[in-house]
Amino acid sequence: MPRPSKALLSRERIVATAALLIDTEGLTAFSTRRLATELGVRGPSLYNHFATKDEILDAVADTIIAEVDVSFFGTHEWREALRLWALSYRRALLAHPNIVPYLAQGPGRRPASLRMADAVYGGLVDAGWPPAKATHIGALMRYLVTGSTLGSFAKGFIEDPALYDGHPHLGQAHRLAEHQRSVDDGAFALGLDALIDGLSHAYGNVARPMDR
Repeated sequence: MPRPSKALLSRERIVATAALLIDTEGLTAFSTRRLATELGVRGPSLYNHFATKDEILDAVADTIIAEVDVSFFGTHEWREALRLWALSYRRALLAHPNIVPYLAQGPGRRPASLRMADAVYGGLVDAGWPPAKATHIGALMRYLVTGSTLGSFAKGFIEDPALYDGHPHLGQAHRLAEHQRSVDDGAFALGLDALIDGLSHAYGNVARPMDR
């Protein structure tokens, strides 16, 4: 029997191709028709593997979240675990920024996303945080990480010195975009430090005595 001229369609191939399309063309441009064209198949072929476009997006999102390292909870002190997880989480999202608006909607039914939520919540509760506070911390960290990858503070400033005439404190604002990575990374690091420092102060007031 001759080999097929194209690779057989599979969930893995669909997800990998969808992820690449979203990375290169953006979330709003993504469609099942565009995906089918890229795969060299007809649109209905996709529905042998995924019932809807949202199921494909869920699979792409979950593949990205599966890259986040949550092993620090249970092996590191909660502050360090939180820091290392946040850095891993942000790295994963920065590698695929176009999918972040979809991820920001929440874990939904995605297995890796639920495993991450479970690891973070469980690690904090095991460290002595009350369940309600652990929930708040998980939400707060998601706001910080996803917010930091949804856009760039530095790139928001136009590289035109004349634009800032009349704004005496923005004399160097036109240079911010030139230093985008260092500005955005520095802002995230500062925010993460401030957040963990604040949580450390609160921890002393709410943690279970045996876990302090």
